[in-house]
Amino acid sequence: MEDRRLKNRGSESEDQMDERQLVSLARKGDREAFSRLVQSYQNKVFSLAVNIVRNRETADDLAQEIFLKAYLSLPRFRFESEFGTWLYQIAINHIRDYLRKRKKEKNDLRLEDIPEPSLPEKEPGERLAELQEEERRKKLLWQKLEEMPEKYRLIISLRDIQGFSYEEIGKILKLSPGTVDSRLHRARRLLRKKLAPFLSQEGG
Repeated sequence: MEDRRLKNRGSESEDQMDERQLVSLARKGDREAFSRLVQSYQNKVFSLAVNIVRNRETADDLAQEIFLKAYLSLPRFRFESEFGTWLYQIAINHIRDYLRKRKKEKNDLRLEDIPEPSLPEKEPGERLAELQEEERRKKLLWQKLEEMPEKYRLIISLRDIQGFSYEEIGKILKLSPGTVDSRLHRARRLLRKKLAPFLSQEGG
């Protein structure tokens, strides 16, 4: 039993070393090593981008630009933080630059972009009505999110949509835990305030 635990610990440390070794090789220009890093993080980076810009094609372009920027910046990476934290900082800054250069766009998320929820068997008309209502609520939520200041929209995306911990958000945005907590609290309060008139019309 003890041997198995030791083996598991060894396996975990090897996984951690693998990424560090990949980063070291990528810093020296090894494209295969960098390709493996991209495979590990591409879904997360794309998901972060699409949750902020709300356009899948734009998010895909941004993700490619982010990885290109990371590849060019790798020689300056000094292992002072985790590679993932460093990459997300690049991603956040790049997305911010994109938002600054463009006017806020209307929510263009289409119904076919949203995976259908797993529902019990119901009448077709009832099922369609529920999907339409869910789509309406999602559009309303994203519309109100887009009306919020960038710093609030960003922190809600990182915490409530991406599921990052307070500590991870602090490292990515370079904020203290207290600032993360207070900013997230203000962001959620502002979002509730924007949604309140619509919630009251629907009875809660």
